[in-house]
Formats: sequence, C-alpha cells, structure tokens
Amino acid sequence: MMNFLAHLYLSGDDADVMTGNFIGDFVRGRNLAEQFGEKIAVGIELHRAIDAFTDHHSVVKQSKTRLRPKYGHYSGVIVDIFYDHFLALEWSAYSTESLEQYAMKAYGYFADRDAILPERVKQMMPYMVGGNWLVNYSRLEGIRRSLAGMARRATFNSKMDEAIEDLQNDHDAFQKDFDLFFPELVIFSKEFLTERT
Repeated sequence: MMNFLAHLYLSGDDADVMTGNFIGDFVRGRNLAEQFGEKIAVGIELHRAIDAFTDHHSVVKQSKTRLRPKYGHYSGVIVDIFYDHFLALEWSAYSTESLEQYAMKAYGYFADRDAILPERVKQMMPYMVGGNWLVNYSRLEGIRRSLAGMARRATFNSKMDEAIEDLQNDHDAFQKDFDLFFPELVIFSKEFLTERT
C-alpha cells in the first residue's frame, strides 16, 4: 500500500473523482475522459498534480533528505507512507467522519466501479479491504506491513522494511514536516478541483 489515504481525502466527496485519484498510479497515457469518463479523468489528473506538487515541495524534500543516505530514491515512497500514517493519526482534525466509516465508504465506491478498475487494482483490492489498509495506516504495525510489502516488490534490496525504525526514531520530526506540508496540499487540491469541476 502507498499513500492511498491522502489521495482519497484530497479528492473531496465525489465518488468518481475519488476513484480516479485512487487508480492514478495504475493508469498511463492521455485521452483519460474517453477511457474513463469526465469525473474519473479529473481524479486521475488530480493524482498527477498532487504528485508533482509533493515532489517539488521544500518540506517534503526535507523529509526525504533524512532518509536518502540509507534508502536512495526509495526515500520518496517511504515519505508518502509516513505522511499517510500522520493523516490517519490526525484524521479527526481533517474530517468529521470516523476513519473506519470513511474507509468502508471508499471500499464500497471501488466495488461499485469494479468494471473500470485497472487489472492490478482489481488484484490488490481483496488484500486492501481484507487488511483494512486505510485504517491500519494509523498503527505502526500497519506501516511496518506496508513497508515490508513494498520491500518485497522492489527490484533491488531497498531496505524499506527497515524504515519503521526511522519513523519511530524521528517520529516528531516527520510529524512536524507533515503538519507544515499537508494544509498547503489541501489548499492546492481544492483549488485544482474548483478549476476543473
């Protein structure tokens, strides 16, 4: 699992936009509206815009710098997972709906749109729902499992499974980075959606 929770939250309340943002990493090319319909296409484009905004943000670069000596280019993936952990921990500051309710609603949206989900997403869904990934981001054990899964799928020895120690050792520093960065990303995403919808 990667930073699915943040992407979903930043989509607003539209089920199609949420679905598009959710599948953004699994979709290539353009002509998105022709392939998926207008709102899902907006979600995919929002996903790409969020990734670009995040990659170039100075606070995120600061988080990556802490990890880069050990994890190299995997540091960005690890930071994404760490930030989802903090969003899950601080969920009540961002939503009046419980994280458990939100997760169940999201899983339902994806089940309703199964026909348009990319094959890799369909294969992932039973694991995501069965392990309740969105809720388990709030727990260190959930993050540990996520990092271990990413390490298994990595082409090289990424050592991502060891990054839970970095999260525990520098928890306050990473949380401070998240608290500086995420409100700006919320504003960016709302402005993007206002322009597009």
